Amino acid sequence: MKRLLKNGTVVNVFTGELIKTNVLFENGIILGVDDYGDDEADEVIDAAGKYICPGFIDGHIHIESTMLTCPEFAKTAVSHGTTAVIADPHEIANVSGKDGLRYMIESSEGLPLTVYFVIPSCVPATSFDESGAVLSADDIEEFYSESRVLGLGEVMNYVGVVAGDGELEKKIKSALSRGLVVNGHAPLLSGKPLDKYISAGIGDDHECSSADEAKERIRKGQRIMIRQGTAARNLSGLISLFDDPWEQRCLLVTDDKHPADLISNGHIDSIIRSAVQMGKSAVTGIRMATLHAAECFGLKNTGAVAPGYKADLLVLDDLDKVIVRDVYKNGEKVVSDGKTLCFDMPKINDSLERKVRSSFNLPMLSSSDFAVDYNGKRKCHVISLVEGQLLTDDLVSDIDFDCNNGIDIEHDILKIAVIERHHNTGHIGNAFIKGIGLKEGAIASSVAHDSHNLIVIGTNTDDMAFAANRIRELGGGIVSVKNGKVVAEMPLPIGGLMSCETAERAAEENEKVRESVYSLGVPKGFEPFMIMSFLSLPVIPHLKLTTKGLVNVDAQRKVPLAAE
Repeated sequence: MKRLLKNGTVVNVFTGELIKTNVLFENGIILGVDDYGDDEADEVIDAAGKYICPGFIDGHIHIESTMLTCPEFAKTAVSHGTTAVIADPHEIANVSGKDGLRYMIESSEGLPLTVYFVIPSCVPATSFDESGAVLSADDIEEFYSESRVLGLGEVMNYVGVVAGDGELEKKIKSALSRGLVVNGHAPLLSGKPLDKYISAGIGDDHECSSADEAKERIRKGQRIMIRQGTAARNLSGLISLFDDPWEQRCLLVTDDKHPADLISNGHIDSIIRSAVQMGKSAVTGIRMATLHAAECFGLKNTGAVAPGYKADLLVLDDLDKVIVRDVYKNGEKVVSDGKTLCFDMPKINDSLERKVRSSFNLPMLSSSDFAVDYNGKRKCHVISLVEGQLLTDDLVSDIDFDCNNGIDIEHDILKIAVIERHHNTGHIGNAFIKGIGLKEGAIASSVAHDSHNLIVIGTNTDDMAFAANRIRELGGGIVSVKNGKVVAEMPLPIGGLMSCETAERAAEENEKVRESVYSLGVPKGFEPFMIMSFLSLPVIPHLKLTTKGLVNVDAQRKVPLAAE
């Protein structure tokens, strides 16, 4: 069926112009952008007073981190104008290996937005991690035959790349030999080490937190993914990249986005809105979110309103506010008046479903599991949060182990533990953290990038044990507790990462558990669960905690708790 969007204002992402014209499309392809008449179409849609632009593309997201299944994520994201995402499923791959990858591919088939994939490059992220699976270069080869696979996912082990790690080189060369992309992840890497990292074939990065860092990478040929998610919010620090010539090498991504945030604030549309509020052009933001993303991943005839391009089209009520009215995916309407239309659910293999729902393998825990066997006062390495960033500092602080085994609520020195949950090894890393703000109780989660072991932070070891055991009972989730009772919880039975609920119900549960921490003393507006989920990731500087203990990320070496 030929459809005609007439009298709308087209956002031309090639020139930056706003052009009042008509758009004719059929069989998922745009036939023309010109003064086509009603008699040339089977259906005519009047777009007078509206803007027509390409569908948005999120260039880097972990769908598992939305805590939603692929269909529920799609239902929500497409209503905000997202018609394609490039997903790196390394969260579930770290839990369930190849079964996890197959689950994500099957569960994302035939949705109202296209889920492309990059295959996880670092499972586990480093040798310090204890993940549920290990994916070698040979293991991932079979996935390159999938039509929606575009490349190799973020290469987080940048130390290994610079050092010439043979297994990593094999993975990178395999992707490049197929003409596929290789995504980057190298925070604060600079100078000659950055040259070596880029020359390995890594073409982009989403970890930049400052304009100077990003501009160095652009000068050296990389593309920059401007990230604005729930935890890492780099837009304000990178807002100058919306200006020429920098914007030509930038795209927009969310990376990690919680469901309540997704529903209440939006997806890629919210990044463009925020940029406009900071004084930048909506057209520039749209170009980053469409044409630039498509070019980055080699998606031909995608990301523009032009003849021969895919008819992934948005009708906007307002350009600067990015109010999405209607969405056409492959020429078919999937969103009407801001509401996602019904669509068929993908079929998922029963055995895969069972496997990803059986991810916990550890015994009951007790408060003694979180005790540190020190006496008196000791200088210790403490993980110190950096406001608004995933970066953490290494703070050496005096810890009095004769008082609450080192926990000092008055000075915001709390205990943190990471418990191995995949293979029942019994490994537990215990340390201290500053910057969370809890005054009582504990919080725990099975979402702990990237190996997704069980992570707990508390003001006392009794509540820490209770919180950890509740997560174990749920088969995964996030929970806040106080005095041996649950304050709020969100079950995540799929891999310990995703909810079985609708997006709306998941968002409601997510909002309750996020809000619950404020009753435990956490400052309003702070997101401890999202921050906590990155505290065991030993590829983001500077100090992190794994099941094996503290890790100096910069030096990629273990650090004893005691600093003396």
